Amino acid sequence: MQKSAQKLGLAVGLSLAIAAGLNVSAASARNTQTQVASASAAVPASASEKAGSRTNAVEKYRLPYYVDFRARTAASYGHAFIWYGRTGSRQVEVAGLHPATDSVIPYIIGHVLPVPSETGASYGDLDEEYLQASYRVYLTEAQARAVFAYIKQKQANSPLWNAATYNCVMFISNVASFMGLKTPGSHLLYPEDWVKQLAALNGFRKTAPLAVAQ
Repeated sequence: MQKSAQKLGLAVGLSLAIAAGLNVSAASARNTQTQVASASAAVPASASEKAGSRTNAVEKYRLPYYVDFRARTAASYGHAFIWYGRTGSRQVEVAGLHPATDSVIPYIIGHVLPVPSETGASYGDLDEEYLQASYRVYLTEAQARAVFAYIKQKQANSPLWNAATYNCVMFISNVASFMGLKTPGSHLLYPEDWVKQLAALNGFRKTAPLAVAQ
């Protein structure tokens, strides 16, 4: 029993050490990542959430649907996820990859080994007070059908979560790529930095390049 306890303590200690190391690595990547555009750091925390921006985009493009790439604060280094739905509707669909429970244990283990995941809303995803960055792109009806189906497919085939290989940033990056958007080169960026760089890389455009049959 004593040996088993020692092994368990060693495993937990190793997990915590690796988690701490990844935090340091993430911080280093954050500081050394080449800026994709000088305007990246100047992106407002919720540029596409301002009422004026939403109204102008809708009136200009007359597009009825949207996907909103978002980043919020969390106990660790933040969380990346998406809102999507119909423009002007109060009903919001949420998709994002995160460990399957709110317990810290799977999160710690997930820095070493893949752990079961969920792809719906997590705590704080609907609270504006936690929002750090937002980049909203509007879609035609035909585009929305394709993009929303892709999101649902990813949710239905949820992969395991791992901080280093397939995390929340990689999940929404796949959606952005499917929409034809340019994406930052690393999924190990802090979620806030990734969303801001996504906006800058695409020139803060309000429409998606995705070509679909009408």
